[in-house]
Amino acid sequence: MRLRFRAALCALPIFLAGCAGVPTAPVAPQAEAQRSYYRAIDIGGRLSVRYQQNGRDEALHGSFTWNQRPESTTIALLSPLGQTMAEIVVTPAMSSLTQAGQGTRMAANADALAADTLGWPLPVSGLRDWLQGFSAKGQRIPIGDGDAAAITDNGWRIRYASWETGEDGKPHPKRIDLSRNTAQAGEVSLRIVLDTWQPQ
Repeated sequence: MRLRFRAALCALPIFLAGCAGVPTAPVAPQAEAQRSYYRAIDIGGRLSVRYQQNGRDEALHGSFTWNQRPESTTIALLSPLGQTMAEIVVTPAMSSLTQAGQGTRMAANADALAADTLGWPLPVSGLRDWLQGFSAKGQRIPIGDGDAAAITDNGWRIRYASWETGEDGKPHPKRIDLSRNTAQAGEVSLRIVLDTWQPQ
């Protein structure tokens, strides 16, 4: 299953160039006080992953959609051509992951399910807060210090490289860099670029 997912996402490596040159958009200082956490939001963007497997460096590039509601969150991982390669559905009771051409796997822990199936860690539980610029404890991440990195309780290092102001007039992350050393996949680096931001 991992090989099919990896091969499909690696089919067109053009995504990396699109991720590398995201400019930092200025955000007005007063906007910091206006930030809100949305329990229902649709987010779309691009994802680049680097990790190690069998002693070799691996890289995956593609896009994603994140549809969050109070009762569930659905994440789709897409190939550079826009094909759905994997879909993750998270509810308070259970998480499921379905890959293209494969069956559905289920587990109580979404992060463990993703890591076991994909072969690299995707911090689904943390991203529910991090994509909106909040820590897991509901604290707002400071805006404007792109060189500062926060370290989460489970070892992820988060750097907010750039921010932008959405149509709601409030700032949100534009590019997020995540990294973590793991026993499973060595040093893992994720670069996330948000292209669409639609509070519901």
